[in-house]
Amino acid sequence: MNIEQGTTKTKVWIYALVAVFALVGLADATYLTAQHLSGANLQCSVISGCNEVLASPYAKIGNIPLSGLGAIAYFVVFSIATLIAFNYRGLKIILLIIVSMMALTSLWLIYLQAFVIRHFCQYCLLSAAVCFTLFGLTLFARFKENRKLA
Repeated sequence: MNIEQGTTKTKVWIYALVAVFALVGLADATYLTAQHLSGANLQCSVISGCNEVLASPYAKIGNIPLSGLGAIAYFVVFSIATLIAFNYRGLKIILLIIVSMMALTSLWLIYLQAFVIRHFCQYCLLSAAVCFTLFGLTLFARFKENRKLA
């Protein structure tokens, strides 16, 4: 196996991991969206405060729950990461922009939970952790590719 093949395998694994984490985020966001649309109370098993966070005015834009927008974003990230893993070109910067925006949004939402709402939602924190992981993996992939080019 030469260096090029090793780098390609690494790239495929990194973007496959991005796709897997995006699916975790998609499941989380879909669950939150379904709960929001059905009006059901969430069962928080780790911490309390899910219902307070999700009933806050920050949990939706107009009538659209943020979790629904998150589900769309996770699906887009999953799709792009899968395409990149199968060697579609020109999508890496788009992926980096999307996951960067997701990570920044997560930082803002954590701030709101901590200092404005003063409650935390375990599902929201899971989503933030997934966003930060996606951002880290995407940056790592860019670093590996830039290093290969040098």
